[in-house]
Amino acid sequence: MIDACDARRIADGTHADPFSVLGLHSAGGKQTIRAFIPGAAGIEVLDKKTMRRIVSLKQVPEAPDIFVGQALRRRTPFAYLLRITKDEDQWIADDPYRYGPVLGSLDEHLIGEGTHLDLWNVLGAHVMTHEGTEGTHFAVWAPNARRASVVGEFNGWDGRRHAMRRRGRTGVWEIFLPGIGEGEPYRYEMLGPDGNLLPQKADPFGFGAERPPATSSVVRRLDSHIWGDASWMAVRELRQKIDQPISIYEVHLGSWRRRPEEGKGPLTYLEHAKELVIYAKDMGFTHIELLPVSEFPFDGSWGYQPVGLFAPTSRYGTLEEFRHLVEACHAAELGLILDWVPGHFPEDPHGLGRFDGTALYEHQDPREGFHPDWNTLIFNYGRREVSNYLVANALYWLKEHHVDGLRVDAVASMLYRDYSRKENEWVPNKDGGRENLEAISFLQRTNTFAYGNVPGIVTVAEESTAFPGVCGPADQGGLGFGFKWNMGWMNDTLSYMSEDPVHRKFHHGRMTFGIHYAFSENFILPISHDEVVHGKRSMIDKMPGSGLDRFANLRAYYGFMWGHPGKKLIFMGCEFAQGVEWNHDASLDWQLLDSDLHSGMQRLVRDLNILYRNTPSLHQLDCSPEGFMWIEEDSAEDSVFAWVRHGTDGNPPVLVVCNFTPVERSGRRIGVPEPGLWIERLNTDAAIYGGGNRGNSGGADSEPIGASGRLHSLCLTLPPLSTLFFELECCV
Repeated sequence: MIDACDARRIADGTHADPFSVLGLHSAGGKQTIRAFIPGAAGIEVLDKKTMRRIVSLKQVPEAPDIFVGQALRRRTPFAYLLRITKDEDQWIADDPYRYGPVLGSLDEHLIGEGTHLDLWNVLGAHVMTHEGTEGTHFAVWAPNARRASVVGEFNGWDGRRHAMRRRGRTGVWEIFLPGIGEGEPYRYEMLGPDGNLLPQKADPFGFGAERPPATSSVVRRLDSHIWGDASWMAVRELRQKIDQPISIYEVHLGSWRRRPEEGKGPLTYLEHAKELVIYAKDMGFTHIELLPVSEFPFDGSWGYQPVGLFAPTSRYGTLEEFRHLVEACHAAELGLILDWVPGHFPEDPHGLGRFDGTALYEHQDPREGFHPDWNTLIFNYGRREVSNYLVANALYWLKEHHVDGLRVDAVASMLYRDYSRKENEWVPNKDGGRENLEAISFLQRTNTFAYGNVPGIVTVAEESTAFPGVCGPADQGGLGFGFKWNMGWMNDTLSYMSEDPVHRKFHHGRMTFGIHYAFSENFILPISHDEVVHGKRSMIDKMPGSGLDRFANLRAYYGFMWGHPGKKLIFMGCEFAQGVEWNHDASLDWQLLDSDLHSGMQRLVRDLNILYRNTPSLHQLDCSPEGFMWIEEDSAEDSVFAWVRHGTDGNPPVLVVCNFTPVERSGRRIGVPEPGLWIERLNTDAAIYGGGNRGNSGGADSEPIGASGRLHSLCLTLPPLSTLFFELECCV
């Protein structure tokens, strides 16, 4: 009733098709049941409806963990349960090998093509009702494995117990396990192509994970949340257009604020949903951007070496609790952007590396598949299943979790095959060039499907080179991003600010150069986490001088940034002049706000955000040259900069004037494009910010005196180390 070879392979876990042997099988009008239950002393088959015994299975002598019997009075397949006896214990269990497959032929076709945009709905672990029974369906792509199994506490982590069914040429394995539900830890166990047992793997599509250092995936439902953010979802497309004010607060959830008790652990998703959201809203930001929340093993990677791309990290709570954070942002009319890392992944044994015993997700050749900067593996973007996996992951966060945008990390490292490599350490593309054509195609595809399938979202590229068309339409050869971080502007301006003011006149061009390309892409001006770690010092510590001058420099710089074309991004702590470099293992130094200088800096950033949001000319044409006009570009000797920002629809222009020397310049004439009263809307030297309260008594009337190449000018007092904003008064 069972082939001896089949029995031996089932017992030792090497059978490639256990469904062909185990479960209920019909032949010649007879119903044969076979079960593999290691350690069982006896098994009875029960009718599932009546719970009456149908047959007692007998042990196979040469494989005593396998039990076989025939239901002599049954001529057609039937639903049954197993009553198992072991020592003094007896229990009733369902048999997963009596259930048919879940995946349909269309799913198989799309998976094989690499075009399944809802791939997470068929792969991974899904709680469902299948053939009238509650349980969980598991499916994993492992085309080169000889055997794939689901393991967990439910089977003693024994990979022989629940070996999966292989689905044709797709390389997908699946099994439905009755009785398994929400919260169950699990992994996949596989035999590689050489027949050797591989390290147990977390689920590439796992929606939950155990808290590190534990490595199992956890079954999580995706269908249990009832969203209440319809009003935000209806308007977010308007809120994220290039003519809108976008000011982003970048946050690392593990260190934004920690509890004073409980070993100073990080706040949970639910606690962030209250404290972080209230704070960001009060500070006038329009968006929160989170450093990666996809599950990752090493705290020191800050999330940039993910293992579970579909699982919100369990460090701060569950998937459902993460959704509450998203919803809290939307209730406060804050967009939520996630850092997304499709550029590389770590070699941790439970991760994607050599997943089925082969270079499946990565390249085989380390010149293409290994990243020397981070000692990580690089995705094989040219493999359709891998590209599909990553595109689906982007759509998953946008669709399933209502995330408003993705900032794609390390795009430059993806675009160039020779990125951070020496000669002979990289492989040219098919045309002999250095561009990674497969990665370019993947990014174009991701942006096309993201914008095409999820209305109102935004994608952002962290791209540090002059690669053309990052924000250009994908169908015209661009990458298709909505925005790009302006890394050049950040590097140039911070370099200028680090100079002693007496030397700044020799570096004047660093502050003006950014305008030459400011409108070539849709830029975000980033002061990110990368600028306050690894010896780069905190923002306040970058400023020259001592005491009050350092704060004045930083206030003036923030004024320059908020007045400059481009959307804004600032990392947590920078808004109140965190004194030391960011430490991912510790809370921000919130106690600094007891100081007037630090609280003044915080108030300045709040007021800059409010001014930026409420003044159309400061944001409507952020990405258009028509929105900017130099007034004084070449005043290097004075280290003075002046420009005008224009809006649309007759909105009054705004004059921005910066003085980057510690010298007060009274009676300084600055030309203006239009005559009238120019109202001083913000002065970074105001006493409420910690400054000397020097200024222009609320504004200045223009005079018909030529200056800066203009027929009319203002006679201004420029406080030392300051930025001033003036708006032309509208006459109604």
